Amino acid sequence: ASLLFSKQKDDDIEEGDLPEHKRPPAPIDFSKIDPGKPESILKLTKKGKTLMMFVTVSGNPTEKETEEITSLWQGSLFNANYDVQRFIVGSNRAIFMLRDGGYAWEIKDFLINQERCADVTLEGQVYPGKGADGSEKVKNKTKPEKAKKKKDTEKKSNGVKEDNRATNQREEL
Repeated sequence: ASLLFSKQKDDDIEEGDLPEHKRPPAPIDFSKIDPGKPESILKLTKKGKTLMMFVTVSGNPTEKETEEITSLWQGSLFNANYDVQRFIVGSNRAIFMLRDGGYAWEIKDFLINQERCADVTLEGQVYPGKGADGSEKVKNKTKPEKAKKKKDTEKKSNGVKEDNRATNQREEL
C-alpha cells in the first residue's frame, strides 16, 4: 500500500514542473493564425517550448567583445522581461536560449535592430541584422566590381559619343 501512495504523490506534479518532453503540447488557437504570416504558425507551435537562436556579431569581434556585446543585449532583453540564456559558441557567434519559444520572433526583431548584429538564425531562417552591411559587402565583393566595369564601359561609350558630338558641332561652326 505504501508503494501505491508514493506513486500517487509523483502523479501530483504540476504540468509546469514536468520536463518539457513530458508536458502535453499547448493547445493551438487557430483563430490567432494569420495565413499571410507563416511566422504566426511557428510562434504558436513554439509557445512554451525551449528554443535556441544563433546570433552573429558583426565586425570581426574577439570572443571577449562578442561576450560583452551579447551580454548587453541579454541585459536589455532581461529588463524587458524576456528570460534568455546566452552561450558564446565562437569568436562572433552566440546562442540565445529561450524558455518560451513563443517570444522568439519579438526577441529576433530586437536583435536585428542592434548596430552590431550581423544576423539572427531562427528555425532555419536567417534574418540579416543592422550590422549586416559590412559583412554583406565582403560577401558580395564580386558583384559591385562587375557593376563598376559595366559603368566604365558605359562611360567610355558615352565619352566617344560626346566626342563625336563635339566634333560635329565644330564642323558646323
